[in-house]
Amino acid sequence: MSKFKLFLRAFGLLAIVLTIFPYIPLNSWVIRIFDFPHLQLTVLTVLAFLTYFFRFELKSRVDQIFVLILLICIGVQLRKIYIYTPLAKYEIEEASENAKVFLSIYAANVLQENEKKNLLVEDAKSKKADILLFTEIDHKWLKKIQESFQNQYEYQVEVPLDNTYGMVLFSKYELFEPSVKYMVEDTIPSIHTKLVLPSKDTIQIFAIHPAPPTPQHNPSSVDRDAEMMKIALHSKKSKYPVIVMGDFNDVAWSETTELFQKVSGLLDSRKGRGLFNTFNAKSYIMRWPLDHIFSSADFRVKDISLGTDIGSDHFPFYTKFSFEPQLSAEQKLPEPSEEEINTAKSQITTENKTS
Repeated sequence: MSKFKLFLRAFGLLAIVLTIFPYIPLNSWVIRIFDFPHLQLTVLTVLAFLTYFFRFELKSRVDQIFVLILLICIGVQLRKIYIYTPLAKYEIEEASENAKVFLSIYAANVLQENEKKNLLVEDAKSKKADILLFTEIDHKWLKKIQESFQNQYEYQVEVPLDNTYGMVLFSKYELFEPSVKYMVEDTIPSIHTKLVLPSKDTIQIFAIHPAPPTPQHNPSSVDRDAEMMKIALHSKKSKYPVIVMGDFNDVAWSETTELFQKVSGLLDSRKGRGLFNTFNAKSYIMRWPLDHIFSSADFRVKDISLGTDIGSDHFPFYTKFSFEPQLSAEQKLPEPSEEEINTAKSQITTENKTS
């Protein structure tokens, strides 16, 4: 066997293992980190398959089985990505021609150490969004944001922190019963508030920034998953239309985010439109969607886009919704199964046991 063929087999086996990793029900960062580079893994697996298929004669049973397994892996990988391409059906439909009530949201992880604060201000002002959500806000960032936006945004919830988990929510529309919750850790806040639309309808907003699974800070995904499941259950129980936004530190196609959607009943504006990768803005290759704006079926999409380079490791994420609750039945997700509800609750219980 040639060294090149041996290398391709080793490379292909690695691709197979990494395809299986996200389905392993373990919370360790060593496993969960491979949820993220799904598109990159798909490209590498396709390259391995094509090279092996066209470079070598597939005479032996081992070669045939190896290529077949690679092909199955590609199918599994493409199935996850396909729904985020323009070839797939929208999960949230386009705003209707009769839509009259709109809500635009600009969400950005500013990167606490980022000194290019004017870049964020310029980009955010260009969008003229109704709601601004900024994460990784410390007191220096808060001062800049207040100077730049407080005259245009009457309603404000501010939680500046020096641990990269501070956040602020600015709104042109009335916020009432705003509160800051520490749902999993006493150092990681989330913002819960109701908002009154121009139509006088009330909606519920949750803004979150759970901790990622990393060896330095959080060696498992337990805390992140628990916060997402708590918000999912809150969303399901809400008597108001719901929007959940923020840096989830999780990709759109992960098992956790899929469960979050099933339990909450919230929809993803990316599906059928594109990946809109928000992280890592400093890399052209290793990028994936970490920042999200999910909504209940009462909303439809008027516009969706990424912001420009603001000096952060994230791109801002912008979505403009129409509020059309009379059409919600056309795009509602099925009710979650009892098993899915129990799985979500078990992830919360796991966090309680480890905290």
